[in-house]
Amino acid sequence: MSGGTIEIITGRERRRRWSIEEKLRIVAETEEAGARVTEVAARHGVYPGLLFTWRRQARDGVLAAPAATAFMPVRMLATEAAVDPETRHPTHGERSTPTGVPHLRDATIEITLANGCRLRVDQQIDVRALRRIVGVLRG
Repeated sequence: MSGGTIEIITGRERRRRWSIEEKLRIVAETEEAGARVTEVAARHGVYPGLLFTWRRQARDGVLAAPAATAFMPVRMLATEAAVDPETRHPTHGERSTPTGVPHLRDATIEITLANGCRLRVDQQIDVRALRRIVGVLRG
């Protein structure tokens, strides 16, 4: 054998897991003035074809940032039965649960969205269904 050299050619990393935020950030770089997809792809170590796929997905709405979680103000409203002093303290021999106060199974929650839509639900509602409904009502 003669004394030859070995050249190791490294390519782009395969099977990397990119978060949605990272993909959107890289796609946004391609939309800047003067940007070239091939240069952006090389800078981030991805194939240009993959970056074109991400761009198409972003354009079609398939690749989108998840909705931001936000806290909503909550206000507790008292019902007449709950604040009636006569039903709050039953006398000896009376029922401990005042009449007119709904049992837990009858309790409802009213949700008022920022756009003014109101939604009343009880504890039996499916959480996934509630998320879909609130998403539609938010518009």
